[in-house]
Amino acid sequence: MRIALGSDHAGFRLKQTVAEFLAEWSHEVEDYGCYDTLPVDYPDVAREVGLAVAEGRCDRGILVCSNGVGMSIAANKVQGIRAALCHDTFSARRCREHNDANVLCLGEWVIGQGVARELVWAFLTTGFLADHERHVRRVGKIAALDGERPGPTPTAPGVARAGSVL
Repeated sequence: MRIALGSDHAGFRLKQTVAEFLAEWSHEVEDYGCYDTLPVDYPDVAREVGLAVAEGRCDRGILVCSNGVGMSIAANKVQGIRAALCHDTFSARRCREHNDANVLCLGEWVIGQGVARELVWAFLTTGFLADHERHVRRVGKIAALDGERPGPTPTAPGVARAGSVL
């Protein structure tokens, strides 16, 4: 499998470790940076990894930053990307089975190397449950969101809109 790999400076060390796991498991790695611990902007790296996956140049992506949150937010802005922030193997398996996630986001300051190895293994060895109609339908609805533009959101009775007081 061809894996797009990237990190910011806060995730650099774990990214290097993940690259070693991937090589050990005979995956091909495309490294989109960063290449040392000098500060970089994580959205730039997330964009490049996201595009590599969305355009089909890589099969899946893995992104690492301090806690994984910034990378997952940024990667999910790339059309066609379903990035999942995972800190446990249940979530790493479930994001593949139910959501067909194509980018795994990790937090170097949150997990250790052992947990990272388990998460990457679960993410790469778990398939999408494409024979379950409900999962296919839901992933289709997620994909449809890529083209939507912001507008008024209907609010159910008794549910506050942002900025309102109940």
